[in-house]
Amino acid sequence: MKLASKLMFIVACAGLAHSAVPPTAAQGYPAKPIRMISPSGAGGPVDITCRAVSQALSEVVGQQIVVENRVGAAGLIGTELVAKAPPDGYTLLFGFSGPLAIVPNLNANTPYDVLRDLVPISQVAAQPYILLVHPSVPAKSVKELVALARARPGAMNFSSGGTGVGIHMAGELFNIAARVKIVHVPYKGAAPAMTALMAGEVDMMFNTIAPALPHIRSGKLRALAVGGDKRVALFPGLPIFKESGYDFKTGGWYGVLAPKGVPQPVVTTLQNGLVKALASPEIKTLFEKLAIDIIVTSPQEFADLIRVESAQWAKVIKAAGIKVK
Repeated sequence: MKLASKLMFIVACAGLAHSAVPPTAAQGYPAKPIRMISPSGAGGPVDITCRAVSQALSEVVGQQIVVENRVGAAGLIGTELVAKAPPDGYTLLFGFSGPLAIVPNLNANTPYDVLRDLVPISQVAAQPYILLVHPSVPAKSVKELVALARARPGAMNFSSGGTGVGIHMAGELFNIAARVKIVHVPYKGAAPAMTALMAGEVDMMFNTIAPALPHIRSGKLRALAVGGDKRVALFPGLPIFKESGYDFKTGGWYGVLAPKGVPQPVVTTLQNGLVKALASPEIKTLFEKLAIDIIVTSPQEFADLIRVESAQWAKVIKAAGIKVK
């Protein structure tokens, strides 16, 4: 029941996607189930957050919201699908930093322009990344890891869920901030990347806290620092990077978007619905367990975030010497 009702809210979000919809149609939105496209693999942090938000939204708007995973090309495939979908309000995007702010700076042939082809509805959440190492790595702090990497330039490596995803760029940003050269090894998703780390195939990686916590507690992984501006309640003993002498922050963010052309009344309905959905005790409890911060914004504030992040990652990509395709 909760799932069905929460999915309704995302249905409302989808309605935003139809600029050609007459006022009467917008007023009756949503009148049927909505698709929420998640351009990330099932079971990962993006997908988990997407499904929770979709359920909560559906409860508010009174329609079913069906989450579809459209994976590939670091999120480009799913994002392009929504960018080119009919603006009828029934196809929405659960977007994240990779395909919205990072990959367009890496791929000159990105098949969409984020703010030209999509309408930001609201940011919904953000969460910090943590720095993880394999237990065999002789470093129990960020300072020790940096010293080790400087003594072995180019010999250490880090895994990620693919070139251009947030946890890849976190590693590149760390290289710049710490003045080290730790080599990137991409995998097909965050889960295989973490499996590789636990197997000792790589030395370190950045990831969100929740999927890593059981492995930290079992001793299969060691956490060195969290990339937020404060310690997290889920792991209070884990220091932030600044406590280790590095003014370094990194994390992921998520939001809901629709194809360009959705009617303004639908945008308003969705944004207001997200405010109500994300205020639910169930969402608050779940997100606390996942170390996810709830952040609800106006469409303009979300658009501004995308612009700022895109400019920041363009600088990181240039500084890291990453080739633009």
